[in-house]
Amino acid sequence: MTSPAETDAAVPDDAPREVIGLAALTHGAYAGVDLQPIWEGLLGRVRKDPYDAAALMDMGILLQLTGNKDQGLDAQRHALALHKVYVRPGAPDGLRLLAFVTHGDFMANTPLDFLLEGSAASLIQLYVGEGEPLPPVPEHDVAFVAIGESDATRTILRNLRPMLKVWPRPLLNRNVETIANLGRDAVSALFEGSDKVLAPPTVRVDRDAVLRFASGGAGEILGRGGLDFPVIIRPVGSQAGQELSLTPDAAALSDYLKGSNALEYFVAPFIDYASADGLYRKYRIALIGGVPYLSHLAISEHWMVHYLNSGMADDAGKRAEEAEVMAAFDTDFAVRHKAALEELHQRIDLDYFAVDAGETADGRLLLFEADVAMIVHSMDEPDLYPYKVPQMKKLFAAFHALLETAAARR
Repeated sequence: MTSPAETDAAVPDDAPREVIGLAALTHGAYAGVDLQPIWEGLLGRVRKDPYDAAALMDMGILLQLTGNKDQGLDAQRHALALHKVYVRPGAPDGLRLLAFVTHGDFMANTPLDFLLEGSAASLIQLYVGEGEPLPPVPEHDVAFVAIGESDATRTILRNLRPMLKVWPRPLLNRNVETIANLGRDAVSALFEGSDKVLAPPTVRVDRDAVLRFASGGAGEILGRGGLDFPVIIRPVGSQAGQELSLTPDAAALSDYLKGSNALEYFVAPFIDYASADGLYRKYRIALIGGVPYLSHLAISEHWMVHYLNSGMADDAGKRAEEAEVMAAFDTDFAVRHKAALEELHQRIDLDYFAVDAGETADGRLLLFEADVAMIVHSMDEPDLYPYKVPQMKKLFAAFHALLETAAARR
């Protein structure tokens, strides 16, 4: 892990500020590196120069990595008030990738710093916000729209559209309207009627509508989406299973609302996707130029599957299955679901995005979510997950090739 220059003082005002970056800091945290000396070095820089935007940006990452999300986002805001363009440098002759990004946590933007692992590319992050003028744009070889979908970013994405139509360099994920329409309800509507991809009908409703439904009235609020109990409910904007609940009936839904203060919710029918052995399997798949690559397979006893809480680290049998699925993905899963994966790429017309998916008992691809900002990384302990090293190298190489091919069109 290397550190940037000790101060921004000698850097021209419009030059990108050099940062350590998300990937290096996160790899350090996962590997058990003592981050305190890095923190103290960054803090010392800011005490010496309160306008050291690069140090503030890296401090924001470290704070989030150590569980201090709100403070981390505050540090990021302070950095962005000073400067809007940051670079994680690569090799002098490496590709220069310009990424349009926006303020937020690790799930706000495409994890490009992770995807660039093993490449010589420099990552230039240009932060844009609603109503903000575009800062001076550094020289680059290829650009990439990395802003993920959310209520906070939808207007930002759409405001970029006129400028991106005439962007003078090769540009990936230029279809910002598609990104803006990756909300859970919009994605389910996009695949309505598909016989290849099952995207459960999802409605976005306000709290009062859910309250009325739970009390036995206004059943059409959910009925218009073809929904009935049991249902899955989550607050709009929540991630990683936060306040996600399976409610089997109206009484359970009422109890859920007593513990939630959200104003809007996504509601969808629960699809029981347990395999014959009673376990639930969720696949994270990156589609790179339309080609699917498996990032991970989480196997859990619980219907709400997340890799970190699925017990993969504690179960050699689960890891052995993940290794087998990864090794055979191109000739097994990708073949079984070839038509569904092609339909995903056709309907979500982007150069890069990822999905979380399962398989139904009748063999269909069950789509949970699609986004450009899902975390795809190679930080798992190689001694415990040795099979992931070649798999992630393959995925990253495909992403690097996508960038190189695009840059060659210049």
